Amino acid sequence: MSTGKLLSIEPLELKFPFEMKKQISSSLQLLNKTENHVVFKENGTNQKCSVKTTNPKKYCVRPNTGIVLPRSTCDIIVTMQAQKEAPPDMHCKDKFLLQSAVAPAGSSLKDISADMFHKDSGHVVEECKLKVVYVSPPQPPSPVPEGSEEGSSPKGSSTDIGNSSGPDLASVTKALAKSQENSPETKALISKLTEEKNNSIRRNIKLRQELDLLKQDGKNNRGVSFIFVSIVGLIGIIVGYFIKKT
Repeated sequence: MSTGKLLSIEPLELKFPFEMKKQISSSLQLLNKTENHVVFKENGTNQKCSVKTTNPKKYCVRPNTGIVLPRSTCDIIVTMQAQKEAPPDMHCKDKFLLQSAVAPAGSSLKDISADMFHKDSGHVVEECKLKVVYVSPPQPPSPVPEGSEEGSSPKGSSTDIGNSSGPDLASVTKALAKSQENSPETKALISKLTEEKNNSIRRNIKLRQELDLLKQDGKNNRGVSFIFVSIVGLIGIIVGYFIKKT
């Protein structure tokens, strides 16, 4: 921050996150520390506070004209036009010069003259030089690896394991599988699963046998019912015959 008698300027470096073929903006804030009016206008013509640059075609300053009221602030946006080429080593030699002076109370922009910035006329003119700095654009956040959870470290890839000084992935996997097979917990689990599988097979066989018996009983019952109905019908016919004959 630059602190003069009239203005405090923040920051002293205009930082632009440089990207090719893209307009980039940076901001300044002027703080009027006095009880007087301070007016600014770009290009140094009829101004009370002027912002000049060594490369005017490259930058656009907005607002280029304004009044900083007593004990108040004013924000200035400096926009760099899209660049076709990057400077060597990302070094920029451009600079800005900010000039300020006191204006009479109640002044407006039309009341400002160029003589107010002439030190020879007895006016107090403050000057502050601002540098232009190129910085790297912000990087997007890295994606979270699949399978990782919040609070846990991402799992290493097979490439990372292959490049390490220890054994490779295949040997580690075989050793782990062998140690698990020989552990008592693994043997007990395998035995339990085998027993449950055998019990399930026996239950299926028993259910099939019971189903076959039910089907056979159903067929026998249908045969007995048919014979019984036939006999009853025959008896009815005989009885009817004798009754009709008598």
